[in-house]
Amino acid sequence: MSEKSLRSSFSFLLIIDCDNVNQRTGAVRAQTAVTTPGLSRASADGKKTLRKGTAVVTGASSGLGLATAKALAETGKWHVVMACRDFLKAERAAKSAGMNKESYTVIHLDLASLDSVRQFVHNFRRTEMPLDVLVCNAAVYLPTAKEPTFTAEGFELSVGTNHLGHFLLARLLLEDLNKSDYPSRRLIIVGSITGNTNTLAGNVPPKADLGDLRGLMGGLNGLNSSSMINGGAFDGAKAYKDSKVCNMLTMQEFHRRFHEETGITFTSLYPGCIATTGLFRSHIPLFRILFPPFQKYITKGYVSEEESGKRLAQVVSDPSLTKSGVYWSWNKNSASFENQLSEEASDPEKARKLWEISEKLVGLA
Repeated sequence: MSEKSLRSSFSFLLIIDCDNVNQRTGAVRAQTAVTTPGLSRASADGKKTLRKGTAVVTGASSGLGLATAKALAETGKWHVVMACRDFLKAERAAKSAGMNKESYTVIHLDLASLDSVRQFVHNFRRTEMPLDVLVCNAAVYLPTAKEPTFTAEGFELSVGTNHLGHFLLARLLLEDLNKSDYPSRRLIIVGSITGNTNTLAGNVPPKADLGDLRGLMGGLNGLNSSSMINGGAFDGAKAYKDSKVCNMLTMQEFHRRFHEETGITFTSLYPGCIATTGLFRSHIPLFRILFPPFQKYITKGYVSEEESGKRLAQVVSDPSLTKSGVYWSWNKNSASFENQLSEEASDPEKARKLWEISEKLVGLA
């Protein structure tokens, strides 16, 4: 192992948070398992009861997404649509987690393909289920990649999946959320402390920096433009962090454009460091060995997948967390609080520009 790789590994020990990871496959499938959630409006004595909510969770076949799906399903108050690239993996994961067959539906979604995103929306609408909450959770993280890889449309994979795929999904499903009669409709995007440069974690190189978005404007294709948003040289770790800044900017722009009109709650969150999740499967072995005990015993920032899932499920359903435009975090006592985003991650002008460029790239302009 080179000195640079070792130094980089120990730097990452200080900062990385852990989101769910999906790896791209080439084929676009449209497999759907449909189970209609309970939508009862009245009990046996004639009194009205609240129907089950329906929540779409991307990347729900492992990690944070699976833990969240399980936490919601176990309440008996939610039907979870597991939006996953690997249909069979999602089915096996739900069964292994002990989720009741009636509590979930699996619909194929590959966020690295905009055609797959559109097909998912079509398949979801065919189920005729309402949409009450959309959770944009799935993410790609490739910190050791020397060269960029690309989505089906030719975008750098991390930003193309984590940001552009979710951007299109959320824009298309906003109509469905707005039609819902559920008391509290929410669009939730999982953020990251590593993209927030007002924290110690966010200041460990390579730092997130979208610059003037020149690389994004060029299409992130590595041919006519850089594969990085700011137009710089490729860095897999930075690409992930940049995508998380995009996620948090997108959440705020949704809030500014649509909250007052629709009443939908738009929020982001950092659920804590899930050091044992599959996020780090692409990292060097030494990092994967040292990172969990480092987080448990040195930084004390370790959070289990189960606990992080409960936190995200709380943002989905807790009546006290309905404030829109908020970035949620948790303290050491697992109490939620409104956290402060960095200057870049809360820049309204950059959010507007990011929105407009993203519309063009995904074909919505």
